[in-house]
Amino acid sequence: MLKYATKQRKMLLSLLCQNADKPLCVGDMSAALKAEKVSTSAIYRNLSALEKEGKVQRLTVGGSNKVYYRYTGAKECEKHLHLSCSVCGQTFHMDVPATNSLIDEVMSGSDFKVDSANTVLYGICGKCMKN
Repeated sequence: MLKYATKQRKMLLSLLCQNADKPLCVGDMSAALKAEKVSTSAIYRNLSALEKEGKVQRLTVGGSNKVYYRYTGAKECEKHLHLSCSVCGQTFHMDVPATNSLIDEVMSGSDFKVDSANTVLYGICGKCMKN
């Protein structure tokens, strides 16, 4: 199927890329792109396609039923596992040498390739623990 790089898709991708470590809901995206006249239906349509392409990950935060999206297409995400706060939804790159050792061990000890860009460990960030 032919994929068109529409103006709406480019604006949505730009927004997601600028907020790669922050989960955004459709309402957030719609508000941010309102001035550019990007419709909510165009956002949903493009998110669906981006999710199928592996550029966007769908997630929920804090056990709510609200759906958020996180951009995973950034080059810096390919080489890192991620930590995601279950309370605020903030996502952090896990830059710990032990994670690279873990990935290497999994890949060398089994017939399995780890998808670092989509591997997320959930917990509570320091800021939320203080609150």
